[in-house]
Amino acid sequence: MGTVIFEKDIHKCIVFDDILGGRGDIQSNQFLIIHNNEGLLYDIGGIKVMQPLYKEISKFISPRNIKTIVLSHQDPDTGAGVNYWMQFTNFAIRTFVSSLWVRFIPHLCRSNFAKELFVAIPDKGMRLNLNGAEIILIPAHFLHSPGNFQLYDTTSKILFSGDLGTSIPPSGGIYREKFSVVEVADCDEHVKYMEGFHKRYITSGKACRLWSKMVSELDIEIIVPQHGHRYFKGKDMVNRFIDWVGNLQCGIDLLDKNDFAIPKN
Repeated sequence: MGTVIFEKDIHKCIVFDDILGGRGDIQSNQFLIIHNNEGLLYDIGGIKVMQPLYKEISKFISPRNIKTIVLSHQDPDTGAGVNYWMQFTNFAIRTFVSSLWVRFIPHLCRSNFAKELFVAIPDKGMRLNLNGAEIILIPAHFLHSPGNFQLYDTTSKILFSGDLGTSIPPSGGIYREKFSVVEVADCDEHVKYMEGFHKRYITSGKACRLWSKMVSELDIEIIVPQHGHRYFKGKDMVNRFIDWVGNLQCGIDLLDKNDFAIPKN
């Protein structure tokens, strides 16, 4: 189902978390931003979520009014459903993706799709106009993909952070709360659900420190990641998360010779 995390006048932000209802695939969130009855989708998800996602989105906006897709990176859980959205919208939608991946993503689509439907995001990022609202695509390279972009909505002051901030909660229990996305209540407690993912999937502490310094220049009220049922809301929680990322040791920082040993059996 869709959870509205921001709504004011003609602007609305919705998170769709675990559309498939926990069927064993990696949990992922899809995001819809609506401004003045025009929609933008960020990280649309894989093929299996397309039909139920389309149904849920229709409760908030006519899918024909969605003109833009932004993919944070190339993974199938972010954009494997792009073929379906192009058909849903009668090929009237453009997909923005890193210049590293703009020639890869069309492999998910029918061969006769026009090349101009895919727009390369330059490494330094770019700004989009969503029917009068400014959207900033900010670089987050190697967090985890080498061509990676987060989305900052200047109206709601929400940073959609892609894989950064991912949490993997224990199966079952009160933490999941029936697949409803909610605010982080205890940052220290929440860290233990983020650590494992970030140590393995996020490339390096250097990238984290550069990201932390960059986003500290933004006025952020909410940070919401692509995976997990929790998001950071309010200046205190947002800043605590940014500080945590800025002090991470992860990825190649943790490698040693034992990680590059020839298997003995």
